Amino acid sequence: MRFKRIFVIVIDSLGIGAMPNAADYGDVGSDTLGHIDAHMPAFRIPNLARLGLANLHPMTYVAAASHPLGYFAKMLEASVGKDTMTGHWELMGLHITQPFLTFTQHGFPAELIKELEDRTGHKVLGNKSASGTQILDELGEEHLLTGAMIVYTSADSVLQIAASEETFGLEELYRCCEIARKLTMRPEWKVGRVIARPFVGAKKGSFVRTSNRHDYALKPYGPTVLNAVADGGYDVISIGKINDIFVGQGITQAFRSKSSVHGMEQTIDCMDKSFTGLCFVNLVDFDALWGHRRNPVGYGQELERFDEKLGTVLSKLEPEDLLMITADHGNDPTFRGTDHTKEAVPLLMYSPSMTGSGRLGDTDSFAAVGATVADNFGVLMPDGCIGTSLLDELK
Repeated sequence: MRFKRIFVIVIDSLGIGAMPNAADYGDVGSDTLGHIDAHMPAFRIPNLARLGLANLHPMTYVAAASHPLGYFAKMLEASVGKDTMTGHWELMGLHITQPFLTFTQHGFPAELIKELEDRTGHKVLGNKSASGTQILDELGEEHLLTGAMIVYTSADSVLQIAASEETFGLEELYRCCEIARKLTMRPEWKVGRVIARPFVGAKKGSFVRTSNRHDYALKPYGPTVLNAVADGGYDVISIGKINDIFVGQGITQAFRSKSSVHGMEQTIDCMDKSFTGLCFVNLVDFDALWGHRRNPVGYGQELERFDEKLGTVLSKLEPEDLLMITADHGNDPTFRGTDHTKEAVPLLMYSPSMTGSGRLGDTDSFAAVGATVADNFGVLMPDGCIGTSLLDELK
């Protein structure tokens, strides 16, 4: 075991340019980081720059580091799809060859909606693909008057249910989502996630989603690196929605986050604790608040807030710690539509014990992250998992 603790931080949706197969997804020309950089009046991310981000992806307002702190690489996605679960599952070794079902064009089948209404006792509003904030403005007042659930989807494989915490109730919303999850286990309706979307507010323009979101995801189809590390007797600490994405599989301790800044604060708190194993962090605001809402400046400012917290993380790293920063897909905030974009992602790696630095070759999957974690802790990759460790390249 070379590193006692590994911190893997996923900046949700920070793509660095279209994948070679982006045309298959209608995403030619997408570049999340590059287009954010182009829209920022000034872009202050000195710590990401020190780690080599601008060396990996040249930017207008961020200079490449003359002496980067660590190693960096571009990772290409092997799996089919461009969603959260596909990206995270691949990071931990799973190769997704069949995309999750989506219902973007026409909404969910009438049979599913009727059964959902019958089993929950609530009528359904919406049933279409929509922005979460826009559909609240459209249907929030009707929901408050009638008590009907707002059901909607997106370009992702998701069924989302929005309801007021104050009138519908959080526990009732969770109960309805659990019913929806059971219904959508059927092959013809199987979505990757059912998401509870609670909100507060009394009229159009005042509705605000709360931090009590809860994801009901499919279980990974097989063991991942998380299972291997936990079964090896090591800690696997999740921060943010990691626990939801993996449905608790291979997680030994979980913390929910209220925001990306809160997630970084939780990570910093975790660094003050003695543990041996993996701390796996997802920071969702980049994707949910800025990528899907097509706000490049908001996304850039969120990166600046992250970078400030990253400075604290770097100062607290110990020689036996390894930091790995990456992403799970792209979400170009300047691109058409509101969907994720099929992009390569960055991998930035640093430990105070390193004596070398520089660019590594492109990886053929995101699973290089999980393979490196497994290699470090001396556990076998589960059968069927993909990925090649980079541990020996970190000098």
